[in-house]
Parts: sequence; structure tokens; C-alpha cells
Amino acid sequence: MKKTISFLAIASLFFLGSCKENNVTPKEASASENSVDLSVGQEGVQDDVSNPNIVQVASGSKDHTTLVAAVKAAGLVTSLSNAGPFTVFAPTNTAFDKLPAGTVEGLLKPEKKGDLENILGFHTYVGNLKTEYMQDGQMFDMVYGGKVTITKQGEKTFVNGSEIVASIETSNGIIHVIGDVLLPK
Repeated sequence: MKKTISFLAIASLFFLGSCKENNVTPKEASASENSVDLSVGQEGVQDDVSNPNIVQVASGSKDHTTLVAAVKAAGLVTSLSNAGPFTVFAPTNTAFDKLPAGTVEGLLKPEKKGDLENILGFHTYVGNLKTEYMQDGQMFDMVYGGKVTITKQGEKTFVNGSEIVASIETSNGIIHVIGDVLLPK
């Protein structure tokens, strides 16, 4: 018993002594040139080796600049950069152009952030929906409380009447490119 207590006392002194050798304070550690900026979320991770996530793919598309601007204005970049999986029905710039004049500009204003979040949430499903597994008449609950309906016409797949013209797999889900903005009812 005395040997165990002596061993624990020596081990504790050794441990405490080794802790004191590191005289770098947390403030100094964060100032070092190799430190990590903890204020940057998942979207700030630089990785040129792995498959890109939904936000990275959309950001690289010249046809989705309006969608990316909306995702940024709604503060959803971090959410859609996380592990997921997510399915995003991604309207093209042309789809946004079909909306009444001034709609997009109005939704991008800070006071309309909630409305924008709801619209973007209506384009997002938590899970991985591949078109080959979608069936005619299926309904899916979107992030924003509404449901979308899938229809099939031959080889074509539609979501709420908008054709899925392309599907892109990402590291955290799938993007289905559509030609219309889906509006919750």
C-alpha cells in the first residue's frame, strides 16, 4: 500500500513538473504562425484532395451564383458545408430570373433573412436522395416544414414539377440542378 501511494506521489510530481515546462500561454499559442483560426467553420477548411462539399461545388458553378449569394445572405454556408448528408434541389440563375422583378434583391436584404432561410430550406432535404431511387408520387419532408412531390415521366424526374436536369454527388450529399425556384405553399 505504501509503495502504491509513493508511486502515485512520484507520478503526480513528474506530471506536474512536465506541465510546468511548457511555458507557452494560450494567448501566445494562438499568436504562433502555425495556429488554427477557431473562428472559421467547416466552410473554411482548405482541402484540395477530398471531394468538394455542396457549397464548394455550387460556388464553382457559373450557373448557381444567385443561389450561392442567397446561401451566404441566409447564413447557411456552414450548415451546408457540414457532414450531412444533404440533398439540395439547386435552382439555376435562370430559375431565379423567372421570379418577379425585385424578388431576389428583396430576399437578399438582411430584414428578409428569415424568408430566405425558409425558401432555401424548402430546397434542402436531410438525407441522400438519388434520382434512380425516387419513385413517382413520393413525397419528402424538406428542412423547412413543407413537402415536395416527385413525379416520373419516362427517364425524367421532376420535383414539384421542375425537372431535375443534372445530379452531382458531393462529399456531403447530392445536388440536383433544377430550372425553377421551389416556393413553399
